[in-house]
Amino acid sequence: MSATHAGVVVLISGRGSNLQAIINAVRTGELPTDIKAVISNNPNAPGLTYARTAGIPTHIVDHRDFSAREQFDRALIKKIDAYQPRLVLLAGFMRLLSADFIDHYAMRLLNIHPSLLPDFPGLNTHARALQSGAKYHGATVHFVTHEMDSGPVIAQARVAVESGDTVATLAARVLKEEHRIYPRAIRWFVEGRLSIYKGQVLLDGKQHPEQGLNRNSHDP
Repeated sequence: MSATHAGVVVLISGRGSNLQAIINAVRTGELPTDIKAVISNNPNAPGLTYARTAGIPTHIVDHRDFSAREQFDRALIKKIDAYQPRLVLLAGFMRLLSADFIDHYAMRLLNIHPSLLPDFPGLNTHARALQSGAKYHGATVHFVTHEMDSGPVIAQARVAVESGDTVATLAARVLKEEHRIYPRAIRWFVEGRLSIYKGQVLLDGKQHPEQGLNRNSHDP
């Protein structure tokens, strides 16, 4: 089975807007792969509706049914591996994953984070960007490694922080960029165009412009 047709499994916890962007990209042919399943730890995740409307199988692995994170992760692995995906995508999946889980999907587990990493890992990124006086904010697609929000960067998109911005207005502009760069980064992966050299992700063997952003969000 080729990398482009091995398919992906998407993990969500909430509204699923990035999932919908991925579904749209598959539907239009921008993203040459199949979404094999969508799995959520939250049985009430609104994003499950997007998957069901698109005819994608959905599953619930509720973390509250397990007494330990490792037990939850093992159940999640079993559900994912039933589909034998080439790639596993975190799209607003709000659970910390164990080292065993990350190792099981090493270098085929992607996440999108709403900041210009390494700035503002973790939660509440938009509020923290505003509070810090950052001139730029944005989004990052990266490989998932053991340290939270720290894996090799595949793509970034930067937006200017505007005078009068609120958390809501800034978040809306960042989200638009998330919807643009996540399907693109996934496509690069499934087409076999990504490699890692000395901890840096290369596209077609070279650094690409969306990695070449000024990482310091306070710089002009």
